[in-house]
Amino acid sequence: MHLSKLVLVLCAVLLLTCPPQGIADDALLLGIHPYKAPSKLLSAFGPLADYLSDQLERPVKILISPDYQAHIQAIGEDRLDIAYMGPASYVKMTMQYPLKPLLAKQAINGKAHFRGAIVTHKDSRISALTQLTGKRFAFGDPTSTMSSLVPRSMLLQAGVQLKSSRFLGSHDNVALAVLSGDFDAGAVKEAVFNKYRPKGLKPVTYTPEISEHLFVAGNRLTPKQVERICTLMFDLDKTAPGRKIMQSIKPAMSALVPVEDADYQTLRDLMQSLEKNERTAE
Repeated sequence: MHLSKLVLVLCAVLLLTCPPQGIADDALLLGIHPYKAPSKLLSAFGPLADYLSDQLERPVKILISPDYQAHIQAIGEDRLDIAYMGPASYVKMTMQYPLKPLLAKQAINGKAHFRGAIVTHKDSRISALTQLTGKRFAFGDPTSTMSSLVPRSMLLQAGVQLKSSRFLGSHDNVALAVLSGDFDAGAVKEAVFNKYRPKGLKPVTYTPEISEHLFVAGNRLTPKQVERICTLMFDLDKTAPGRKIMQSIKPAMSALVPVEDADYQTLRDLMQSLEKNERTAE
């Protein structure tokens, strides 16, 4: 990583854990959860930070949280002004802190929701969720919406008793492990399933559709500031430079659209059911 970027990331960690007094008077803090390498996240979100800085006439600094829980805590405690969050992290935050103002959620190829797939090898005889009892199952990261939280809830609700399971860290690792025969089945987001389907994956079932990643505001922002940032985000798809800003974050992002807390109720119900069932099983 370039030295200047490394310094910025280290400063971000320090700011999140011990923010100086009055920093909101100098800059707005845009927090990102660490779902990629810091250098890639700085490049991806830099154009958005520059755009907001120009339009708001106030510096916007990117801060990369050291881990997912620190990210939830930072926005929950209003130490960030804007936070980009995954659906599961957002729901976890609402379980720990009062609701925050919501700015926008992303639409990918025109869709503001996504789903996952429980997959197996195309030569497998498994064709239903209940047939996974006694099988070896691969999950991704324990905090992942589609490679862990939602499929674990589905398996519990279906009464499936796995022979064994492992967390492999990423969707791609899950797909490759199922293709190699190391596991009988696994859980991935639909985009990863589509990527590996020609190589030999087939679906057992799909997850419910879940609302997409979103931007959340901290309570240090005034209602007028929140409204202004919402307008700026909603306008991105109307111009070529705006679309380029979104595509820097995710190449298939087609718009940032209005969002409500109720959009995440399906996921919240699944996560609460998972937590309840796992407590009962202990």
